[in-house]
Amino acid sequence: MATLDLRISPRTVQQQIVEKLRAAIVEGMFKPGDRLIEANLCEMLGVSRPSIREALRSLEAERLVSIIPNRGPQIPVLTRDHAADIYKVRALLEGEAAFIAASCATPDDLKLMRAALAEFGKAVRANDMKTEVSATSEFYSHILRISGNRIIEETLSGLLARINFLRAHSMSRPGRARVSLQEMKAIYEAVAAKDGAAARSAAVKHVENAHLSANEAYESFSTKESAA
Repeated sequence: MATLDLRISPRTVQQQIVEKLRAAIVEGMFKPGDRLIEANLCEMLGVSRPSIREALRSLEAERLVSIIPNRGPQIPVLTRDHAADIYKVRALLEGEAAFIAASCATPDDLKLMRAALAEFGKAVRANDMKTEVSATSEFYSHILRISGNRIIEETLSGLLARINFLRAHSMSRPGRARVSLQEMKAIYEAVAAKDGAAARSAAVKHVENAHLSANEAYESFSTKESAA
C-alpha cells in the first residue's frame, strides 16, 4: 500500500491533522489494534503533541480511535457483529431516505447525484479507492439531503467515519467497485423515475451486497493473519 503524505500545509492546521489521520485510518495505513504513539505522529505530521492529542480526541468521538487508560490511543477492532449492526442500520435508514427522495428530488438534485456517480465511475476506472469512498459518500449525502429527514441524516452522520472504513474494506474486493457502480446507478434511476419502492429496494440491495463483500474482506484478512 502506498504511503500517504501526512505533512501539513499552513491552512487550518487542526482540521488538517484530523483529516489526515482519519484518511490514514480509513485507508488502512493504521490497522485495527495498532497503538498510536504520539511522538511518532508528531514526527510524521510535523505538528505539536497538544495538536495531536486534540485530533485524537476528535477521532475518538467518531469511534475511529479508542483512548485506553494506561495504554493510550489505539485503533479499535471493529468486530463482525459491530459491522453487521452498522450495515443493518444503513439498510433501514438509507432505504427509507431513498424512498423519500424519489418523491421530491428536483432536476438540480438529480444533476448532483449524476455528478457524484460520474466521479465514482471515473475513480473505478482509475482504481482510485480513496475517491471511490468519497464519491460514494457524496452520492449518499445528496440522497439524505433530498429526503429532508434530519434524524436519518444525523444518525448516519454519526456513523460516517465507520461507514467509510467499512466501504474501503468492501471496495477492496476484486470487482466489487464495478458492481457497486451499477447498484448506485439503479438507485439513481429509481429516484429519477420517482419510484420510491424501487429506490428503497435498490438502496437496501446495495448495502446488503456491500456487507457480503466486507465479510469476504474480513475472511481474507483473518486468513492472512493466521498464515503469518
